[in-house]
Amino acid sequence: MRLFFAVLAVAVLVAVMIGLAAQLGFHRGFLGYLNRQAVERMEAAVPRLRDAHAEHGSWDFVAGRPGAWFRLVENDLPRGDPHQELGAIDTAQLAPSLLGYGRRLTLLDAQRQHVIGFPRILANSEEREIVDEAGRTLGWIVLAPVQSVTDAAALRFQSEQLRATLVAAVLALLLAALVAWWVARALLAPVRAVAQATHRLAAGHHDTRVEVRGQDEVGRLAQDFNLLAQTLERNERLRREAMADISHELRTPLAVLRGEIEAMQDGIHPLTPQALGLLHGEVSALTRLVDDLHQLALADVGALRLRHERLDLAALVRAQTEAFAARCAERRLRLIVDLPEAAATLLPPLLADADRLGQLLHNLLDNAVRYTDPGGELRVALAHDPAAAQLLLTVEDSAPGVAPELLPRLFERFFRVESSRGRAGGGSGLGLAICRSLVEAHGGRIHAEASPLGGLKIRVALPVETERGTGL
Repeated sequence: MRLFFAVLAVAVLVAVMIGLAAQLGFHRGFLGYLNRQAVERMEAAVPRLRDAHAEHGSWDFVAGRPGAWFRLVENDLPRGDPHQELGAIDTAQLAPSLLGYGRRLTLLDAQRQHVIGFPRILANSEEREIVDEAGRTLGWIVLAPVQSVTDAAALRFQSEQLRATLVAAVLALLLAALVAWWVARALLAPVRAVAQATHRLAAGHHDTRVEVRGQDEVGRLAQDFNLLAQTLERNERLRREAMADISHELRTPLAVLRGEIEAMQDGIHPLTPQALGLLHGEVSALTRLVDDLHQLALADVGALRLRHERLDLAALVRAQTEAFAARCAERRLRLIVDLPEAAATLLPPLLADADRLGQLLHNLLDNAVRYTDPGGELRVALAHDPAAAQLLLTVEDSAPGVAPELLPRLFERFFRVESSRGRAGGGSGLGLAICRSLVEAHGGRIHAEASPLGGLKIRVALPVETERGTGL
């Protein structure tokens, strides 16, 4: 309603201003029209005045005789008896408009002395010189302009015009009210829909959506609302899935721990180093899971601390691959490391956190070893892209592979492919999610794609130092 009244108030104000401007313009134009008509009649009276002066030899015949004066200046006056004296005309016979015109006329003699008519000469008066055939000045006729409309007919005409203007203004206001109501309804309907949807969204109904009507500001607002609702719905789904996954991951080692401890308490299992080793392994698995969750939580809130230092990434890759050599041998995996010769001098230094990148390499290699079939192959390569000022790290393995539609989801938390690369590997589903957090914390990018070897290929791009500063 406030929008309706605001639009209506603007329409009323505009209509009033237009009406006042039209009325003022009409008034001035009408006065100008009357003055122009009077000037034309005054000019038509000049020859009659010249002839009358030639007949009588002076202006004495009209001095103090308004009847004779009006008869000269008004050609359309009733003629009456031709023998009637000029001064005996009844002024009641004069029409009001003609009487008003005659009363605004003044006759001056050759010395510009007042003879008859309007006693004052106004600054904006119109005057015409009266000359004889020899070019001598006989006098002047002066017309005072109309300052206001006093004639009954003119007033009636002006009143009719004002009435027509008022009727048009009322019709315009009614039309403006109708348009204002329609505009307010058209504008507020989508806004009201967004407001109602916002209340539903705030109540927890994250599946709420609004209809997008057009590409204007309201339409973009609806699009942004739908995007917000979609994001909240996705985050809520991920939160529920994360809670379910966390509870599931914690339940298994806790169940094993509880079972073993109760078995020892009941004397079923003796307290041996092997039993304690089993308990220690389950506790270690729980510790790793909690540490991974804590690290992801830090990354979410931007509190993942990095200790940047100049780093030889090739040396770090070499150290990590050597640490995994024994595990690869156990699974009969061929490990190929492709590093540039004299990498320390050919590759630019990297400003990064050595511990975090060591964890990144460990997670990538652990994922590759864990999910590659025995007898397969692992390849680790490091290269430099000078154009992009990046170091490119790739870790790829042989079969089994990952379906193309699942590749974008590999970096989601607790996501595991339900295949031979799935739960059988024993992972928690957090390793690649942590890798993404570590890479993004260093200002880099991580990408998964199918490997020519038949398995998975992980590509990591990390910015390096440039001459102007760092790429971080």
